[in-house]
Amino acid sequence: MNYNLPKRKTISRPLVCSIALLFSATCIVNAAVPAPEKLLPNDTLIMFTAPDFTKLRDIYQKSPQRQLWDDPAMKPFREKLVSKWKEEFVKPLERDLDIKLDDYTSLPQGQVTFAITQNGWQGKEGDATPGVLLLIDTKDKTTQLKTNLNHLRQKWIDSGKKIKTEKIRNFEFSVLQVSSNDVPKTIKKFLPQPMEVQELPAEGETKKPEVKNDLVIGQAESLLIVGSSLKSVETVVAALAGGSAPSLSEQASYSANHLALFRDSPAYGWVNVKSLMDIFLRKSASKSESGQDAFAMFNPEKILTATGLGSVKTFAFNYQHSNEGDLVQLFLGAPESSRQGILKILTGEPKEYTPPAFVPADAVKFQRWRLDGQKLWATLERILTDISPQTPYSLNSLLDMATASAKEKDPDFDAKKNLIGNLGDDMISYEKAPRGSDLKSAPSLFLLGTKNSDQFAAALKTIFAFVSPQGGPPTEREFLGRKIMTVPIPALPLPMGDSAKPSGPRNLSYAASGGYIAMSTDASMLEEYLRSSENQGKTLKEMAGLTEATQKVAGKGTGLFGYENQAETMKTQLELLKKDSGSLTNAGSLGLLPSMFGMAAPEKSFKDWLDFSLLPSYDKVSKYFTFSVYGASASVDGLSFKMFTPVPPGIKPATTSK
Repeated sequence: MNYNLPKRKTISRPLVCSIALLFSATCIVNAAVPAPEKLLPNDTLIMFTAPDFTKLRDIYQKSPQRQLWDDPAMKPFREKLVSKWKEEFVKPLERDLDIKLDDYTSLPQGQVTFAITQNGWQGKEGDATPGVLLLIDTKDKTTQLKTNLNHLRQKWIDSGKKIKTEKIRNFEFSVLQVSSNDVPKTIKKFLPQPMEVQELPAEGETKKPEVKNDLVIGQAESLLIVGSSLKSVETVVAALAGGSAPSLSEQASYSANHLALFRDSPAYGWVNVKSLMDIFLRKSASKSESGQDAFAMFNPEKILTATGLGSVKTFAFNYQHSNEGDLVQLFLGAPESSRQGILKILTGEPKEYTPPAFVPADAVKFQRWRLDGQKLWATLERILTDISPQTPYSLNSLLDMATASAKEKDPDFDAKKNLIGNLGDDMISYEKAPRGSDLKSAPSLFLLGTKNSDQFAAALKTIFAFVSPQGGPPTEREFLGRKIMTVPIPALPLPMGDSAKPSGPRNLSYAASGGYIAMSTDASMLEEYLRSSENQGKTLKEMAGLTEATQKVAGKGTGLFGYENQAETMKTQLELLKKDSGSLTNAGSLGLLPSMFGMAAPEKSFKDWLDFSLLPSYDKVSKYFTFSVYGASASVDGLSFKMFTPVPPGIKPATTSK
């Protein structure tokens, strides 16, 4: 049978190749951007990333902090702050840049990564400078990104400034030369300004030209790449295209931290401490050889070795979220085999760390550190000897003089034996809510574990009498069969605020009891502790939810544990802010930090934005606050510090991160 089928048409080879190329190109454009550690080069020194910014943003939208911000009780404070922010910052900045900020704030859809790379930098004069990178994955907003970049490029050209175009693996990048003069004036108003100093130029000297730096900006697929040099950007583009150059993920020290800490974390960061220290030491050695180092008498390498900080390889941190709450972890990569100095004892001994029965339930802060006092003293002596051999001699000579002075009355007295020889391995402190609205009035108690507390207390009395002969020995009084000794503390200038107003005179009371020396500037706190055996009230250890939260931060190897009742501390702070709305936003406090670095305070004070008098009463927002716990421990790989904050029981938890 003849069905008269049409003749089969052949497809030309060029057409097949074209279709294949088009399909391949489409796959590349739609391909997922690799993880940050796959994009960043092997010589990365510092990195911080949110691998999925949309996920992180969603966590924040459901967080207690955001729910507090959106609460109707916060409306007066929120509306004034947002209004000031828009009128005095956002709108002027949009006019300066001729843009709409919403066109840019909506771009982050995937990872947002910031990194500093070595980029050939060795810390010596004439070296290349470190590379700086910012990576933002816009995913399905690639068209918007392209439009924004074209607009910025055209605006730069219209302003008469130079711009170069470079192609990196068929992707177009703009190379701009920028200086401090290019910072928008709106932003400058909110930045600390250099102090105005009039300098007379040396004879024949001309004004130094303004320093300009390269800024490389471009789009590769859905990824916005901003870098400080073409070389830095090239490494990322090459990795994006599947290049074979070593990436950060292949660095052993990073890989170990990634496996232990970063998987499933919505935000994390990493620092190559060893490489930074090596560069610092090379730079210091170079300055010492040229006679430019004012601190050459202090050998940095000797200090790092003596303290044990030289054994730190990496520093890592991460944030994790679950239905139970938020966990932040810091990790120092210092292998046990090379750990020395202060790092060997920093996290304390792995012994009982929970609150003892005498710590009351109304304690708003608590910390227990199982630090071995005798090991600490020996370590400090060894560190000081290695750095400056004369320093331990000065410390010991002070104890020797105190011993010689006391021997006139007690021939058997030995300050070092009775004090240092009696140090135990337990340090406990706790604090109660302030009396009234004065945060400085919060009563607290410190307990130092000792082997013979009575002997230690007697030795302490002798030392106090020696170092303060004009004040005489501490006064004594009996309380429940115990001796309470009191010694005046000299008034000292406050470290912050008005230095002309010294802190008022206070007394330190202490007593020996239960294997501890208990000390406090509040006599009633000390007396409460001495009565604790008679107290049948609820203890901190029995507080609801504390045991479950503790398991998030403590375990095998834990030697430091702490707790803070944020519901109580925030209550006091909120009341203080409402009472004195200018206390934390006055010009003096804003200008303190910039002045320390030779900078003038910002022209614009934020105090007009933050009207704390509009904050609600604490009872209206109390449900957003709970408590937090933290713990430190040591493992064979390094030192770990964790902090966990449970979801307040009065609000709806956010969705668990997977």
